[in-house]
Amino acid sequence: MKTFASVEEAFKWFLVNIYPSLPPATKKGRLTTAWKDYTYNQGISEKRMKDILAEFGEINVKTVVSFKPN
Repeated sequence: MKTFASVEEAFKWFLVNIYPSLPPATKKGRLTTAWKDYTYNQGISEKRMKDILAEFGEINVKTVVSFKPN
């Protein structure tokens, strides 16, 4: 299991390490569109990144907010 600081960091790792080894038939459609949107900074939502990551593995996102009043 790999750990990342953000969903975007996990998605970037996925695009560099997993995406290239996928079969060509899998890379068609929405996956290719997501790759282009991310690679060329055209905008991709965190929800879309999480949906794609969940399609190829298990993803668990936790948000921690700490607040200490003065």
